Parts: sequence; structure tokens; C-alpha cells
Amino acid sequence: MKVKVENITGRRKSIFNLKLQVSILFHFIPQLLHGDISIRRFVLFLKRLLLFVSKIQHNKFVKIGGRTRLGLYIPGFPSPAFYTACKKFSQFNEKMPCTTVLLSVTAACPYSCQHCYQKHDVGKDLDIAILLRTVKKLQEMGIAFFNIEGGEPFLVYDRLKSICSVIDARSEIWINSTGAGMTKERLTELKEMNVTAIMFSLHSPDPVTFNSFMGKDSAWDTLEAGVELCHQAGVAVAFNTCLMQEDFYNGTFERIMEKARYFKACYIQIIKPKPAGGWLDKNDLEFSLEALEYIKGKVNQYNLLEEYSQYPAISAQIIEEDPAVFGCTAGGTDRFYINAKGDLQPCEFLNISFGNIARDSFEDIYQKMRSCFSWGGDCYLCEKNAEKIKQIYEENKLTSLPLSPKLSEEVYGSWERGNKTDLYEQMEKYQGKGFKQE
Repeated sequence: MKVKVENITGRRKSIFNLKLQVSILFHFIPQLLHGDISIRRFVLFLKRLLLFVSKIQHNKFVKIGGRTRLGLYIPGFPSPAFYTACKKFSQFNEKMPCTTVLLSVTAACPYSCQHCYQKHDVGKDLDIAILLRTVKKLQEMGIAFFNIEGGEPFLVYDRLKSICSVIDARSEIWINSTGAGMTKERLTELKEMNVTAIMFSLHSPDPVTFNSFMGKDSAWDTLEAGVELCHQAGVAVAFNTCLMQEDFYNGTFERIMEKARYFKACYIQIIKPKPAGGWLDKNDLEFSLEALEYIKGKVNQYNLLEEYSQYPAISAQIIEEDPAVFGCTAGGTDRFYINAKGDLQPCEFLNISFGNIARDSFEDIYQKMRSCFSWGGDCYLCEKNAEKIKQIYEENKLTSLPLSPKLSEEVYGSWERGNKTDLYEQMEKYQGKGFKQE
């Protein structure tokens, strides 16, 4: 049975915002009554949450099977995972915890996408026992949203299933897939393990062009079959798309949106082309300031205007990463990446490593990374440091990425992170005592 997907717009969105605020108040007020938090800190906590919610009103809210999603990386409300994410804002004595992780379970993939940021991630898949221990630690530290990918995760279904099975309701799971290796039985099984949606890549609305981009003639047919299987199993469908600047002027973007609507998608993520992985040496990815504003306008039309209310919600990196919204939240500010061989990376597009969990303590590596990413910034480090990463890669005659932890220090040891974004400056200014220590 198809999962019910419903967009929350207009007056209903305003009513939902009021319901959300009241629900959050009543959910957390027992902490105040039990003396776990002072009145002052409780008020500041609520202010932080309200500030965060105010920054996402440009989003189209989406109700997926009874739970409303405020943003792509925000678990559905109401749910234990949603309240796990909310707890981020109750941390005053230390840096606010990260709530999202992108986790690769395998490098195995039947495709050869031109832009793949894992293009040079050569190495053996991480021992599953180490990965499972790490996933449990991630949940204990407050990860509310697990985005699991490959390669193609369904090609190693036993690994995928074992990881999902140790993630309880405190977190929500989405899986990135091409559809290869997918079956209705597997999807039905995963649905019982907090898996909300499968996100497919949709880089072109044209089957021939899509197949060429993916490097396989059967890619489109596999995509269509995977989408249909998701609908049969009652798992929501989402897409990501990586479009060049001209695609927003030549009608490709609109055709992508039509196709996503046809496939009954709940979300579509627009990924800005990044100089990473297969495109590390690509130098024509720059978007003009005029183009960025034009694209933002188009996205806002689809997300906010009534005439587009039946189209999937859009999560666009160029809006989410804008300094006026969140800025860059990589490195554990709000998200980070663990690749298939165990490297801890600030994000999937920044080809550097702070260590490998197969050899080093996860806690030590994570803290080392967080010391370099204590707040959200207005600098897109993946773009700014691509040339430096490429130079080190070539000078050392490397055959794989990310750079080793030692070589990575040549990148982050002297980089300029830019300015702290307004949101995180306001969030982080409230420090001191007020919460009981666990």
C-alpha cells in the first residue's frame, strides 16, 4: 500500500507551526518540573528552537505517513527521532551535538556516474562489526537522522539490514539507492526498521541522457522499477539531482520537477555541483551570483506558491548553505560523513580525512574534527580547498581519496573558515551552567 504523502502549505502551515510550538513546550516541560533545567535555560532552549524553526519557513512542509517533515534532514514530527533532534538545542555547557550523519555501507556500485564524489575512494569495505559499534555510538551521542548510502547499499543487503536493525526509534533512516538489488520483500523488511524513504538520483528527466550520465543503459529502467517497488511496499520516494547552471535556464529543472511529481516523490534535493571526487579537477562549476539568486527564486516558487503546492518539496543546497540560513554545517556542526572504508570526513564533498575508525578511536577522531568545525560558517570549504586537495593528490601520486589524515592537515591546518553565520553565533552565545550532568 502506497504511503500517504501530503504537502502542508498556506494557512495549514501556519496552524501547524502553532501546533508544533505547543507540542514542543509540553514535551520538554517535564525537564523543568523535575529540576533538570533552570527556568532561564528552559526559556533560552525554547528561543533557540524558535530561532531554528524561523530559519526553515522557506521550506515546504511534507506529511509522510502521518509525520510532518520540516526539512530534508529533520526527522518527521511527532516522533522520538524528532525530539532527539530538538535536544541539540538544550546543550549549553558544550558545543551543540551533531544530529545528522551520512554513512556509506559499501563502495560496490554497478554504475559509473560522472560526478561521483566516491570516484577515487579505493579500498576495502569497513569490517561490519566496527561499523555496527560506531552506529550505536552515533545514536548515543544524539544522531537523529541516518542517511545510509553506498555505492549501492542494496548490493550488500545483509550489511544494510544489520545496520538498520541496531538503530532504534530515537533516529530516523533514509537510504540512497539506484534501485539495483532492490526487492519488495527487502523494502518491507526495512520499513519496519525506521526506514522512511528511499532517495534515488535523477540527474536528467531524459532516459537516454540519464543512462549516459550513470554509465549504464539499464539505469533508467532500474530507477523506474525501484520507484514502483517503493510504492508497493509503502516506503516514501525522494530524489536528488545535480544540475549545472544552464539547466535552470533551458527547462531541464522544470522537467525534473514534472518527472519527480509523476513519480509521486515527497522530496527532491538539488545538489550544487561540487569539485570533488570525479569532478575534483572540473573548473567550470562556478555559479554566478545572478544565477544563484535566479535559482533561489525558482525554488521558492515551488516551495511557497499555491500553484506549485502539488509538487514535491525542494531542499536546495544553495539555500540551506546560504549564510542567511545555516551556512556550511559540515564537520559535525550538524552533519558529517563516514565513507565505506571508515574514513571520517567533514562531508562527502570535502575529500579529506581526520582518521579511520578501523584504526583509530572514533571518539578521538570525532573530537579532532569538531575542533576544526565548532560552528557553522559562510565559507564553502569543499569549493575553496578543491585546488589544494587536487595539488596534494597529484604531487604525492596518489591513487585514492580522501587524503590521508597526515596529508589532510596540510589542507585544514592553515585554512580560513570564513565568518560564523548569524544563526550559530546566536545559538552558541548561550553558555554556562544550568543542566544536570548525566
